[in-house]
Amino acid sequence: MKIAVLFGGTSSERDVSVASGAQVVQALRARGHEVVAVDTATGVLGKPDEERLLTSEVAIVPPGQESLDMMQTGDASALTRAPELAGVEVIFLALHGGSGEDGTLQALLDIADVPYTGSGRLASGIAMDKDIAKRLLRAAGVPTPDWLMAPAAIDDVEHRLGIPVVVKPSKQGSTVGLTLVKSREQYAPAVEEAFRHDDEVMIEAFIAGRELTVYILGDEVLPVGEIILDREIFDYEAKYQPGRAEEIFPADLTPAETREVQELAMRAYHALKLSGHARVDFRMDAAGTFYCLEANTSPGMTANSLLPRGARAAGIEFPELCERICLLALEEHGRRRRV
Repeated sequence: MKIAVLFGGTSSERDVSVASGAQVVQALRARGHEVVAVDTATGVLGKPDEERLLTSEVAIVPPGQESLDMMQTGDASALTRAPELAGVEVIFLALHGGSGEDGTLQALLDIADVPYTGSGRLASGIAMDKDIAKRLLRAAGVPTPDWLMAPAAIDDVEHRLGIPVVVKPSKQGSTVGLTLVKSREQYAPAVEEAFRHDDEVMIEAFIAGRELTVYILGDEVLPVGEIILDREIFDYEAKYQPGRAEEIFPADLTPAETREVQELAMRAYHALKLSGHARVDFRMDAAGTFYCLEANTSPGMTANSLLPRGARAAGIEFPELCERICLLALEEHGRRRRV
């Protein structure tokens, strides 16, 4: 197949997306596919630019807004008109955050009638908006931590959620702008920091316990993973810097616990109208209750990401995983056209 891999972009998760794109491009080429590498901030990459960009690593902190603003381009629809994309059969979206994951780009590709990986425009937007997503999870019977939306007075937060709480942008990923607030004094600066990354901020009850993740590939639920942390939250540094966290697949759960969290993950997947592939994250408290934190429609695919490790635990090596994601995209595109 001729496949275009879209990555980079201008969201705070740009570095992660570039690292994901590098892995996907290499994996699909290893399966014998013709691959075009496209940075949505700058366009189709020539060989020198591809070698330079796709060998970079994820920095310890996300890129600053000033550097991202300098990459902004005017006409996103130019992506579908680039001559290098002629004959492309499917687009692999390795974009994280921003317009590449919130349904904006998906809507453009729907108009252009181009198959693409992951969820459609509506589901992508729903999953990205944590407030809307949590409301749908609750309606579907999937436990999720209590929350408030800013502005919220610290007295109300302490009364309704307790302290500590997690303060985070409502429409960001990779824990960008997230703070674990352990005291009243930390609350206002945390809200201010979150507002730097989004126009809506969520204050969420902190669930102490085990960090678990479930990856769904089509209709298949892959083995549950557990993240062993050297800190209280799975933050940006822990996710993308080697040695900051240990991932165990499969997680050390009883068969009954494994079935329960996998069933909750699939229920969340359907409640949010997801398709193709997604990662659903949970916390398990001391009483054994699972709380869904969020669903990620474009999971990280860097060398240190959870997705490849979860797939490998199911006997699926990374190049095959990338190819299967593309095949699922073609199936979903055909289904949408028949509706």
